[in-house]
Amino acid sequence: MNRKQIDEILMKYHDKSSLTKQEEFELIESLGYMIAHKELAHKGEYATFCEWLGGVYYEKKMFELALKYYELAEMSGSRWAWLGLGYMWYYGRTGKRDYKKAFNYFNKMATYGGDEIDRVHKIEARFKLADMYKNGYYVDKDYKKYKEIVEQLYKESKNSDYIHYCAEIYMRVAKIREKQGKIDEALRLYFVARDDLKHRLYNNRFFGNLNMMNWVVNDIYSLMEFDETEMDLYDLYYLLKNEHLVTFLYKNKEYEIESKKSDDGMMNIRFDDTWYKSIDDFFIKTDLNKESIEHECDYLEDWRIIR
Repeated sequence: MNRKQIDEILMKYHDKSSLTKQEEFELIESLGYMIAHKELAHKGEYATFCEWLGGVYYEKKMFELALKYYELAEMSGSRWAWLGLGYMWYYGRTGKRDYKKAFNYFNKMATYGGDEIDRVHKIEARFKLADMYKNGYYVDKDYKKYKEIVEQLYKESKNSDYIHYCAEIYMRVAKIREKQGKIDEALRLYFVARDDLKHRLYNNRFFGNLNMMNWVVNDIYSLMEFDETEMDLYDLYYLLKNEHLVTFLYKNKEYEIESKKSDDGMMNIRFDDTWYKSIDDFFIKTDLNKESIEHECDYLEDWRIIR
């Protein structure tokens, strides 16, 4: 490989959110080559390559490698690696949670002077700090502080382009409104968050967005009755918690989805002749017409609950 070839690959995949296995391989190889040959990197690039590769491994749930490259990125001056490291320690991705480290990394990002490029990362750090106050992680539990941060983010979001974190902010505000007894407003916010997540998943079935979709769908149906006539793909997160058989049409062909409890109490999912170990496994692995099922979501029709 030479620098020109690598630049072409990195440029090609820089803004592409969903990669084939071959594309993913090319990207990992290219980033790894540039990291291994640090002398080829221009000023500031090495840290960027490390942070980028850390993110690729994070999405693949290869967390030991994600941590390795996030730490290399931070040591090389990447401020964006603070977020990745915050998440690593907040969720204990490598087997050990460290809320002190998580708080410090999120706080670094939230309070960094930065510029417009850093704005969306600062937003993310702020709502994660809010969560730490809500849950009492490393800091004392402080719901008032949590609410202040979230409400401020919501206020700012209505006057700015917060498209990156619309779902995260709106889901939190919806929960606050729910607690205040403002159910209609909470539902409106949940549906906005759901639409945002649907848009994200159209291009990239990142497990974090699938987790949030699961939460928001179930939050919605904790506040309103399920309506089969309005059903879409993501309502499976609500239905398939219990044993059901569901059908839909795609390009005039009928497909079946069945949920069945296994001996260990887990809910396994059958899509036609293929079994998946969980609903998340189904969403991450199922393709239709060589596209992810999330990408084809709007073309799935005539949903029916058979039992």
